[in-house]
Amino acid sequence: MPIITYVLRDGTRRDVNVEVGTSVMEAALLNNLRGVDGECGGCLSCATCHVYVDPVSVIGLTPADEEELELLEGVAADRLPSSRLGCQILITDNLAGLVVTIPDRQG
Repeated sequence: MPIITYVLRDGTRRDVNVEVGTSVMEAALLNNLRGVDGECGGCLSCATCHVYVDPVSVIGLTPADEEELELLEGVAADRLPSSRLGCQILITDNLAGLVVTIPDRQG
């Protein structure tokens, strides 16, 4: 299983073994990582799974589609060039070592 690193709101890092095919959002929820809310359950309708993807980690990551980019316009925390919705990042073996930072607020 690929290891994904979550940088929590307080700056601590949590390495999580994530099953291939699981989203960044689902893995955060399954591992009780506060700050990724996922209110819509990953249906691409709420943007409460907003994360910042470490620029080095972007290699191998599928680019955001038009629908995701539209939802990112309404995120509560600052939208950065590295902003993504965790529900739209499905883990593959190529994403081992992915680092995502949880923003200071979601809602």
